[in-house]
Amino acid sequence: MDRRVLPQARGIARASLPWRRVALGAAIAFGLVAAAPLSAQAAAPAACAALQEKYPDWKGKTLVNAINPHTPGYETIDPKDPSKYIGFDVDLGEAIGECLGFKLTYKPVVFAALLTTLSAGQADIVISDIYATKERAKAADFITYSKVFDGVLVAKGNPKGINGINMSMCGAAAAENTGYVEVPLVQALAPECKKAGKAEPTVQLYDNNANCIQAILAGRADTYVNDVNTVDSAVKAYPDKLEKAIAVTIPYSVGIAVPKDKPKFRDAVLAALIEVQKAGTHMELLKKHGLDVNNFKEPDILTAD
Repeated sequence: MDRRVLPQARGIARASLPWRRVALGAAIAFGLVAAAPLSAQAAAPAACAALQEKYPDWKGKTLVNAINPHTPGYETIDPKDPSKYIGFDVDLGEAIGECLGFKLTYKPVVFAALLTTLSAGQADIVISDIYATKERAKAADFITYSKVFDGVLVAKGNPKGINGINMSMCGAAAAENTGYVEVPLVQALAPECKKAGKAEPTVQLYDNNANCIQAILAGRADTYVNDVNTVDSAVKAYPDKLEKAIAVTIPYSVGIAVPKDKPKFRDAVLAALIEVQKAGTHMELLKKHGLDVNNFKEPDILTAD
């Protein structure tokens, strides 16, 4: 299983990506602590060498990725080694970094602080399952890379009969992450519920997915709406206590956030992501981490303009 070292660790352990091929069976390159790390040209597609010439500013650098490491499959603390991170976003970010010649270290923050950490210059990039929206694009530019399908998590048996982000949520308590796009979607139901003579839904805000899931398990909340892979992971972990009521389409894409004042870096990340997808790495990583391959999308740029 791939592992990534937390910021306080001495080095960054870089596990094997599909591009890496080491002669004579040597299968692991150890990043900063490697005795003989591979060159970017040897490790990545030939097109990446051209990108490093076109965008030389980041070659050989170590950048900071702000993440909220509480989303199984995407970015979490490695349960076998709490000094490291694992997940699709971690691997994808390092594949992009390998293509452009930079390495990544990580700054864990609560979800609501991801973009403020970026804007404050405490991070260089955010690859952390964050939905790209026009509102968020006021704070950062986005390179989108994944379609969004949300799942509606409920207690086993769905006692409140919730079947989507709709009137079935009237009177229900929804546990949500602070800053998530699902919060205003649930709140927007209040006028409709009131007009129909029903109780308004309430929203409980938490700092991470685990706390939202625990709110349902403890009976404090009736539902939790989030990425369908996160919901499926929760059901898998608690099959006798939780279930997915339904999957819903959300009109957003997941994106990589970069500073608004660094368009050259944005364009470099976009170009590298295109090469990562051409190499088949993106699809391989989705499968590796048990994520739905239907989430795959060709990259695009979203700005506030």
